[in-house]
Amino acid sequence: MRILHTMLRVGNLEKSIEFYTHVLGMRLLRKKDYPDGKFTLAFVGYQDEKDGAVLELTHNWDTPSYDLGNGYGHIALEVANAYEACDKVRERGGKVTREAGPMKHGTTVIAFVEDPDGYKIEFIQRGNQAD
Repeated sequence: MRILHTMLRVGNLEKSIEFYTHVLGMRLLRKKDYPDGKFTLAFVGYQDEKDGAVLELTHNWDTPSYDLGNGYGHIALEVANAYEACDKVRERGGKVTREAGPMKHGTTVIAFVEDPDGYKIEFIQRGNQAD
C-alpha cells in the first residue's frame, strides 16, 4: 500500500492551480470536468502520480468557499532553504504566515504559507537545523 493523494476542496480552481503551480512550483498533472456531478478534479504535484503522492484539488461548481474546520492541520513540503522558499512565495504573490526560523522548543527550521483557500503549507528545511 501507499498514499496516492490528499484531496482539498477549493473555492476557485484556477486561483488554486495558479498557487500550487506558479507559487509552489508543482505541475498540473491532470484535470477533468464532471458535468453531471458539477465538479472538476485537478491533480498537482512535484512528480508523476506513479512516483509519489500528489494533491487532488476538488472544485464543486456551486460552492465558492469552505469552512476549514479545526481538525485539519497542514501539508508539509521539504525545501532546501526555508528562508529562500518564503522569499520566492512572496515574490510570486503568495502569503507567508510564519516566517522561516527554528521551531519553538527545537532547531528544525520551518515556515508556513497559506493557499488561496486558507490551507496551511509548512516548509521544513532539509537538514532540519538552523544556520
